[in-house]
Amino acid sequence: QNNVTEFVFMGLWENRQLELLFLVLFLLCYLAVLMGNFIILLTITCSHLIEQPMYYFLCHLSLMDLCYTSTVVPRLIRDLGTARKNISYNNCMTQLFTAHLLAAVEIFILVSMAVDRYVAIVKPLHYMLIMNRRECNVLVFVAWGVGFWHSVTLLLMVLSLPFCGPNQIDHYICDVKPLLKLVCKDIHVVSILVIAKSGMVVVVIFLVLVASYIVILYNLRTHSSAGRRKALSTCSSHVMVVILFFVPCIYIYVLPAGRSENKDKENSVFYTVIAPMLNPLIYTLRNMEMKISMGKVWSKMVHSEFK
Repeated sequence: QNNVTEFVFMGLWENRQLELLFLVLFLLCYLAVLMGNFIILLTITCSHLIEQPMYYFLCHLSLMDLCYTSTVVPRLIRDLGTARKNISYNNCMTQLFTAHLLAAVEIFILVSMAVDRYVAIVKPLHYMLIMNRRECNVLVFVAWGVGFWHSVTLLLMVLSLPFCGPNQIDHYICDVKPLLKLVCKDIHVVSILVIAKSGMVVVVIFLVLVASYIVILYNLRTHSSAGRRKALSTCSSHVMVVILFFVPCIYIYVLPAGRSENKDKENSVFYTVIAPMLNPLIYTLRNMEMKISMGKVWSKMVHSEFK
């Protein structure tokens, strides 16, 4: 039985002045996300970089960051400016599905980027043969397929749960764990399913990514000093992005839903706002090839504008 037609977010803070301060801060962060990721998309698609697998995946990562942040942050900004932070049941389920779909796709795009760096450094002679455009497209297609399967099964599980009373979500987005606290039946089994489906999968993927970068570092011994510096610069950028995204996710989805002391909503700010904002800076400031291409693309646009 489902008697709930809408949910009310409790938000990040109960202090009204603090909410208005963070409204301005999150608005600036969102504009930075839009601008930074749009610049990366424009630079890669309008230059020769799109032909390289690493930048092809980076293009998809920026697109995921744009879409994922746009699913969460505009509503968060709106809610920070209003007294009543309500969302209809259907819109809540839509946000849950969309956010998990885009987050899952982003995780497997990060896996694809790790595969690309592994092949480039461990099997350099076979790199162009293994990481051709067809294989890159297959990896992106698999990312979307796995993401869709994950979000559909999660949505079906939540839709089958009875919400018959309380409707205040202790969060700023519709996520599975805060929703489980409102279910009017024993959630022990469902909580274990969520940990197994989301938490343990994220942990395993994170450990596989860490292991792959350790293997990459080990194989760099045979490279020249210039090659080592370039590879380390690229891989360190990937590692920073992986840590920013995965560590908060692991903390949130590995712990059971009933624990009241969890800081889930505070930690989720890292992968909903901070990581998408920092990703463009991490990938551009540490990458000379990106900076050169960015300069060429923007100078070309300026010249064409004045002709």
